[in-house]
Amino acid sequence: MAKRQTTPKDDQPTITVETPTGPRELPLVALRETVIFPEMIVPLQVGREKSVNALNAAVANGGPIALVTQRHPEQEDIESTDELYTVGTLAKIAQVVQLQDGTVRAIVQGQTRLRLIDFVANEPYLRATVEELHDESGSSLEVQALMRTVQAQIEQYVANGAPVPPEAAVAARNISEPGLLADMVAYSPDMSTEQRQELLETVDVTERLKLVSTFLARQIEILELKGRIQSEVKSEMDKTQREYILREQLKAIQRELGEDDPQQAEINELRDKVEAAGMPDEIKARAIKEVDRMSRIPSASPEVGVIRTYVDWLVGLPWKVATDDQLDIKEAARILDEDHYGLEKIKERILEYLAVRTLADEIRSPILAFVGPPGVGKTSLGKSIARAMGRKFVRMSLGGIHDEAEIRGHRRTYIGALPGRIIQNIKTAGSNNPVFMLDEVDKIGMDFRGDPSSALLEVLDPEQNNTFQDNYLEVPFDLSKVLFVATANLLDPIPAALRDRMEVVHLPGYTETEKIEIGKRFLIPKQMKNHGLKEKHIVIPDDTMIELVRSYTHEAGVRNLEREIANVMRKVARAVAEGRKRKTVVDLKRLADYLGPPRYEYGELEAEDQTGSAMGLVVTEVGGDVVAIEVTNMEGKEDFILTGQLGDVMRESARAGLSWTRAHARELGISREMFEKNTLHIHVPAGGTPKDGPSAGITMALAIVSALTGIPVRKDVAMTGEITLRGRVLPIGGLKSKILAAHLAGAKMVILPRKNEKDLRDIPEEIRKSMKLVLVDNMEQVLETALRRKPKALVVEEPAKIVKPGDTPSDAPEREDRVIRSTFPTTDQPPVVVDRAGR
Repeated sequence: MAKRQTTPKDDQPTITVETPTGPRELPLVALRETVIFPEMIVPLQVGREKSVNALNAAVANGGPIALVTQRHPEQEDIESTDELYTVGTLAKIAQVVQLQDGTVRAIVQGQTRLRLIDFVANEPYLRATVEELHDESGSSLEVQALMRTVQAQIEQYVANGAPVPPEAAVAARNISEPGLLADMVAYSPDMSTEQRQELLETVDVTERLKLVSTFLARQIEILELKGRIQSEVKSEMDKTQREYILREQLKAIQRELGEDDPQQAEINELRDKVEAAGMPDEIKARAIKEVDRMSRIPSASPEVGVIRTYVDWLVGLPWKVATDDQLDIKEAARILDEDHYGLEKIKERILEYLAVRTLADEIRSPILAFVGPPGVGKTSLGKSIARAMGRKFVRMSLGGIHDEAEIRGHRRTYIGALPGRIIQNIKTAGSNNPVFMLDEVDKIGMDFRGDPSSALLEVLDPEQNNTFQDNYLEVPFDLSKVLFVATANLLDPIPAALRDRMEVVHLPGYTETEKIEIGKRFLIPKQMKNHGLKEKHIVIPDDTMIELVRSYTHEAGVRNLEREIANVMRKVARAVAEGRKRKTVVDLKRLADYLGPPRYEYGELEAEDQTGSAMGLVVTEVGGDVVAIEVTNMEGKEDFILTGQLGDVMRESARAGLSWTRAHARELGISREMFEKNTLHIHVPAGGTPKDGPSAGITMALAIVSALTGIPVRKDVAMTGEITLRGRVLPIGGLKSKILAAHLAGAKMVILPRKNEKDLRDIPEEIRKSMKLVLVDNMEQVLETALRRKPKALVVEEPAKIVKPGDTPSDAPEREDRVIRSTFPTTDQPPVVVDRAGR
């Protein structure tokens, strides 16, 4: 190659300009994490077959070899030039030693830079077309200034304790060629492979000097910082702290460089998550403050994990993530009808809410409470509502919860503290407007750990839950967009303050027709699928379904009905598995074979009229029920006995009935001696079950009158109503459940308070057609209706009202004034005239 030298002026360095030569073909060795520079003498350990062949070929030809660094050091075979850097070094082989393991150790000396153009051959070794690169010089004054700067930096670099020999500074002073001076810096162990390759690819000498000057300046700053850190911590260093101090030094260096250690990377990740979480500004500031505090704490401290968990909860909440409501009213109605049969009131309420959402964007979600016996579909209805509205669904069971922290969470001062289950379920839902079901809200407990129902007051208050604050998070979260749906079997155990915040929707139970339809539409197809059966295997006729409902189940819902259907399916599945080919028709005979004899009797309440016994209607956790109230009259001292686990309210109702009977003894034909020389005993069967409530008042009074007069009570009559001392019949609750129970028991007539007439709209038409509903105002009307014959002296001023099939019940009784007869001894005072409001 041709060389030309320029004459230096003053102290200017000698600048050599080399004449470029054309492309040439050379054997090529791909280097791993090694960059060789011109004038550099380096030992190489070569093990790959192609690399060994390339070295042997170069030695055989007596020529140079191309050394190029590969981009990915873990790559074994090089197939194309894209897998190598474009700039390498032309090197002369000084020595080659063949080792016993088949590898080769060679000593090479770099000659000049080269550019890789293309591969000529891949076998038996890499052979490539390369082009030599020569230094490009700029302004001689700028180069001279840069050289002096670099030489001074090298001296300072060595003086500050750089991991290079002390003679490096002297050698740098004696180098007059600028390119060689720049390449000398590549010997520094602090320079990475990527930095060395960048230096090799910089052909312009001026730029190369600037590059090494920048590198040296940074390394000098690191070394000075290291010395400063050592001086700061030297006084505190001992044997147990050595490892900790070394780590702190490394962290300090990396912070100054902007290079992240694992903890710093984690902190930066948390910062990015906080920025992307969409939190309100004040909550974001709180999260950033916690992240900053975490960055100042040693990674080994337990507090780091506590802070990390807290920030993870903050960034994991759906602050601005919400699902779009499905506002197609017809489609929502179709989904609700598809999932549930009946339940028209609840479906209507949900569709009304969606209708309002179509007209108003900002609307507070209602707080619904589904109250009804088990098995009527309260929980599944919540899922159906979520599907109809296009929202996420989460469920939280409150049964047996005693700790207020289950709702609000624990404060972070406790080890293992977490948010309450409200926040946990919101995070699980992944949106801030799910349908949130609070199951079994009537079974919340209370003990020394707090009252969970009181914690729910804020959750279920539309005026407060937009700033709900969990004890763990200690920041407000908006729950106003959540559609809360609570479920309960009974309304009474729910605290009044909590009940006041909810819109109660009663699910009293299903009629026989509804149960049969639910069985045919939902339960039979579901159980057929669960048991692997098809329509060709089994058919259950309608008369079998009627028998199944009447004789094998006795419930308000359909849970036991589904169990019995599953029992039938198992029998049929076994027959099919054993090889039965014909379709199984489950008639009444086969039903009895599968399930055994009928468990319940459907029909009359009593076989014949009873004296001293009347049938009352009650509401329990499992729906409405019929209870017999028995009264017996025994000779003995004047006494009054109550048995059957009766509550205080029910005991008071019995005494009120007895007092009315004694006050009207003359009209009823009962002598005074009957009370003075006899003992009355009132018993309500099923003594193991606690009973309470005022609605059995007229039933107990009727049974007392029947026992004392000897007049039997009609066998087909059931009744409900509260009695006063004046004999007035007051309204009661749970009317639909009670009438359904009377219907299932076979009652032909039900006596109920006239003021409950407005509630008859909820009674299905088929039930109203199958029995006579008698509306009464006072006890005289009850006796006239229920007893087989009326006591001779009994005066009924106004007959009871009978609701005939097809009548439309009125929403409220007409306003009228009427006379209430005094039950106390007759006086000259005129009767008191009051209206229905008691005025």
